[in-house]
Amino acid sequence: MASIQTGFAEINGAKIYYEVAGEGHPFLMVHAGIANKSMWDDQFEFFAQKYKVVRYDMRGYGQSLPVASDYQRHEDIRALLDFLKIDHTYLMGCSMGGGACMNFALEYPDRADALMMVGSGPGGFSYPDWSPSPLDEEMEAAYQKGDLERVNEVAMRIFIDGTGRTPDQVNPALRKKVYDMNMIALRNEKQMGQDIPLSTPAAARLGDLHLPVLVIMGDLDEDYIFRAAKFMESNIAGARKIVMHGTAHLPNMEFPKEFNAHVQAFLDSLPEK
Repeated sequence: MASIQTGFAEINGAKIYYEVAGEGHPFLMVHAGIANKSMWDDQFEFFAQKYKVVRYDMRGYGQSLPVASDYQRHEDIRALLDFLKIDHTYLMGCSMGGGACMNFALEYPDRADALMMVGSGPGGFSYPDWSPSPLDEEMEAAYQKGDLERVNEVAMRIFIDGTGRTPDQVNPALRKKVYDMNMIALRNEKQMGQDIPLSTPAAARLGDLHLPVLVIMGDLDEDYIFRAAKFMESNIAGARKIVMHGTAHLPNMEFPKEFNAHVQAFLDSLPEK
């Protein structure tokens, strides 16, 4: 493993923990809302062999403390890249992190070289027949009662176990790792400001994306992610979609070798910068 540069970037009123490893084309990884930078452990080491890889904890996640003021996640990306003196980069985001990466690519198109959306969708995407599932309702009820342990367990059922799979069918060490990451975020949530959306949401601006886009999802993920993936594939020129089998919201953690191979093949297909 290449040597790792670590530190805290004081940006936009927050103190953001980051890690950088490797040399070559910059490659930023942005975590999901149920995780932190550690969800990329198997990608960080692998891709640092060829690229300058950056990962970080969003405010309120991992080692980055919550901040009460409102903010925009894509502006934290911009400020972190400025802090690290990185002009342009590949972007890979999972779930909420994918939305932040897409917003960055829309607002700063000259700084985004490629976009990888993992179990994610564009900000503002919705469809008329959406309704909360029984698990969504259970999680909301537990949250209203302040039962964060129950909230977290239901989140694991939705996002880690996935559709049609029981907890005992999931690697217990992986499940615990995500549970522990998400508990940090849940405990910090009430101290957090709001992420301010774009004035025109990304879902209405997909035609403005003129860069290579890869969409990756697991076949056990929520219906929302299936629909978002189809929407992006249909509305982003040249977008490619991969569905990984036997995994839910974090395919990179369940099948890292397969996931890394898909991403590497995508990156290998890009023109030299």
